[in-house]
Amino acid sequence: MKIFFFTKSFIFILFLLMACSPSNHSIYKINIEKEKDMQIFFAYRKDAGIIISGHRGGMPDGYPENSIEAFEKTLQYLPAFFEVDPRLTRDSVIVLMHDEDISRTTTGTGKIGDYSWKELQQFNLVDRKGNITPYHIPSLKEAIRWSQGKTVLNLDKKDVPLEMMAAFLKRLNTVNVMLTVHNPKQALFYYKQNKNAMFSAFIRNMKEYKAFEKAGIPWSHFIAYVGPELKTEKQDLYDLLHKNGVRCMISLAPNYDKVKVDNERKNLYKISVETSPDIIESDFPIDVYQAMP
Repeated sequence: MKIFFFTKSFIFILFLLMACSPSNHSIYKINIEKEKDMQIFFAYRKDAGIIISGHRGGMPDGYPENSIEAFEKTLQYLPAFFEVDPRLTRDSVIVLMHDEDISRTTTGTGKIGDYSWKELQQFNLVDRKGNITPYHIPSLKEAIRWSQGKTVLNLDKKDVPLEMMAAFLKRLNTVNVMLTVHNPKQALFYYKQNKNAMFSAFIRNMKEYKAFEKAGIPWSHFIAYVGPELKTEKQDLYDLLHKNGVRCMISLAPNYDKVKVDNERKNLYKISVETSPDIIESDFPIDVYQAMP
C-alpha cells in the first residue's frame, strides 16, 4: 500500500484510506460530507500528492467503462474519483454511456436515444476487449447514490441539457458531484443555480484562463484540465492556477492510454508521474497508481 503524507490542514479533507488488501473487497474512500468539503479536498497545496481520476469510470480488466462495478473494482486498489458520461434515453432517463451509439460498449446496437431505460436493461455491457460482462447500463441516479460516502463523480458534458442536469442534481441533493465545463458560460449557468458547485474546467492556455477569470466565479470552485501533459512553455499558466489554489489535471486518455503494449504504457505512466501533475486522469487508474513511487 502506498502511504500519503499531508499537511495538518490537508487532513481535514476527509480522505479516508482504508487499510486493506484488494482481496477482501474493502475499498478506499473519498468521503465528501458537505459541499465545502469538495473545495477543500481539491484545493491545490504544495507537496499534497497526486489525485487519480478514472476516465470513463476506469477500465479494469473484465470491467466495462462507465459502470458502478468498475468504480468499485478500482476503489479496491486506490482512492480515486471518476469522470463519467451522462446521456439521455428516449424517455429522458440519464444514464452513463460515452458514445451516442451503444454498439461498442454493449451487446446492443443503435443510438441510446432510441431506447427507453427499461429497454436498455436487456443489453449487457462489454469490457474494453469486447468480452461480454454480466453488468448493465447504470442510471446516473444509481451511480450517484452508490458513490455517496465513497467517491466523487465528475460529469462530462454530453447530450443532457444544462437546465435538465441542474434540476436533476438539485432534486438529488448530492454533495459529491463535479461538473466538467468547456467554457465560462456553462460554469456560470451552474454557479447561478448552486453557489457551491465544483467544476472541472478546460483551461489549457492563457486565453481560456483569462476567460474563466473574467467570469468571476471563485477559483476555489475549480480544478483545471490543462491537456494531456504538462509543458514547460506553459509553466506560467500552471503557476497562476496554483497561486489561485487550483489543481492542474492532465488526461492520459488521448495519448499514453492508447499504447497497446502494457509494459510500454506503464513506463509512460511513470514518466507522467515524474512531471508531478496535481491530478492524473486515465482509462487505467490502477496502473497509474502502481506507477507512483
